[in-house]
Amino acid sequence: MQTKNSPSKETTNDELMEQIPKQEETKSGYASQLKKSKHHLRGVQTMFKNSSSNHQRLSMMADNKAFIMITVNSIIISIAIGLLIGKFVQNSALIFPTILLLGVCVVAIIYSVLATRPNIPKGTFSREQVENKTVNLLFFGSFYKMELKEFEYGIRQMMDDSEFLYGSLIKDIYWQGKILGRKFRLLRISYNVFMYGIAVSVAAYLAAAFFK
Repeated sequence: MQTKNSPSKETTNDELMEQIPKQEETKSGYASQLKKSKHHLRGVQTMFKNSSSNHQRLSMMADNKAFIMITVNSIIISIAIGLLIGKFVQNSALIFPTILLLGVCVVAIIYSVLATRPNIPKGTFSREQVENKTVNLLFFGSFYKMELKEFEYGIRQMMDDSEFLYGSLIKDIYWQGKILGRKFRLLRISYNVFMYGIAVSVAAYLAAAFFK
């Protein structure tokens, strides 16, 4: 009896010994997956944070460029009005170059102002939009006219739903990019008008001086 039972005990012990590494491998695999998911989540958070910071920095750069353009053209307009208009009686040939210069400066200022002029949405949202996850609660233009109770309801819904939360972050970055694209497009037009307009205006003044 003992000789028959002893092999079965040995077999059971061997099986137990074989199961221990498998259990350890399973635990280590779960730990690696958990670690990987944490790294992935941290990477996603870093991506959103860096994207938002870069967009804010670019927006400040665009506003500074627009301010420079407005300041420079305003100074040119002041100088042109103060110094040149009084000389129209003496030299009528300066009228066209001066009008051209003033027109260039005004157009450049208009495009610079359009680049910095804020475009604010209606500032309200509905509960249906919250349920359908179509509203971006991270942008003040979506809720600045709403009551605190409604805004808190939307925020809590977003906090409890990771898909809604990450979707809002994606929309926020997307619309920041759209606004930046509009700003830099208008600024490019303003700078092009200023650059080519100044060149043409100077050529017009030189022509007026030589052919008066």
